[in-house]
Amino acid sequence: MVIQETIVLTVYRACPELVEWVCIGLVVTDDGMPLGYEVFDGNTHDSKTVEHIVRAMESKYGRANRIWVMDRGMVSEDNLRFVRGRGGSYIVGTPKSMLRQFERYLTDKDWCEVQEGVEVKLVAAPEGDEVFILARSTDRRQKEHAMHQRFIDRMAVALHKLQHCAASGRLKDLQLAHRRLGRIQQRYWRASSAFDVKITTIKNPADKARLKISFKHNKCWSDWAELSEGCYLLRTNLTDIDPKTLWKRYIQLTEAEWAFRIAKDELVIRPIWHQRPDRVKGHILVCFLAYVLWKSLAQWMRRAGLGDAPRTLLQEFAKIKSGDVVLPARSRDGQANKMVRLRCVTTPDEAQKVLLNRLGLTLPQRLRRIDQIVQM
Repeated sequence: MVIQETIVLTVYRACPELVEWVCIGLVVTDDGMPLGYEVFDGNTHDSKTVEHIVRAMESKYGRANRIWVMDRGMVSEDNLRFVRGRGGSYIVGTPKSMLRQFERYLTDKDWCEVQEGVEVKLVAAPEGDEVFILARSTDRRQKEHAMHQRFIDRMAVALHKLQHCAASGRLKDLQLAHRRLGRIQQRYWRASSAFDVKITTIKNPADKARLKISFKHNKCWSDWAELSEGCYLLRTNLTDIDPKTLWKRYIQLTEAEWAFRIAKDELVIRPIWHQRPDRVKGHILVCFLAYVLWKSLAQWMRRAGLGDAPRTLLQEFAKIKSGDVVLPARSRDGQANKMVRLRCVTTPDEAQKVLLNRLGLTLPQRLRRIDQIVQM
């Protein structure tokens, strides 16, 4: 049996405690189980490191049956041509601007639901050697809409101030007004095209005002934002696989990024900034081992019919507590010179009992303390 393995590539500062950026190549099986990883320098442009990473990963893990998963920052036509030339497959992200080319497909009805709130649609490329996966998410749509609205509101306030400054005569230079407008559009770049702004010179001024600034909402931009919010585009040369499977393989990139972004607040310890390379690699090793345990628990849950969301299970089991029962003990001569300490486990409720039964686990009524284990 040939096991198809996926190599997930991502470049980022692996966690807030890492001073330098690194690139991590993660090798996973077809069902997402991590097998190994490699760490590369991340201080160069993402798209320029792909060729070196591909050669290094192939020399260690082999070349056959590889699917390369990369975010849009690592994608260029040269990189994709290089992967295809070596007989490799890929699933990659695309720039947001590329979504415009598929505008007519966004209004179609034949979408496939891959999970609650996420739908995908397969679109063939004109050349025929690639396919594109249109995806849209309800949660992502709400997030992007809120971001757009926040930028629109703030930009409107800034434009009103600029308009008032011109009307009062404090802003008279046309070039200066355009420079201020440019700074506003740069600051609120997500909504920079949301308004049509006109700055004109008043030919026969009747008061202090020398410039007239007017603006209105750009309906074309608003219509496109409403249509495209929550949508993104993936690209692959795996033309014989259904869109649901392709999307699930690409989403491993998000899971891998989350796994290596373990913050100190999640571990409930004080911040420690890693600056030495050996400590950076040590941190990444701990994250990798934690990710292996996480995926193992997810597969365990899947076989037990409990879905694949370990966080929910762990939150439920965290309600099970242990406590020490301390009893005074007397020696044979009646002196109270000893304490008996028993570590007991609370009885799980009905929902917890069901989860434990499905997983085949039995909780002990009592636990041995660490000092007792050391003495043994």
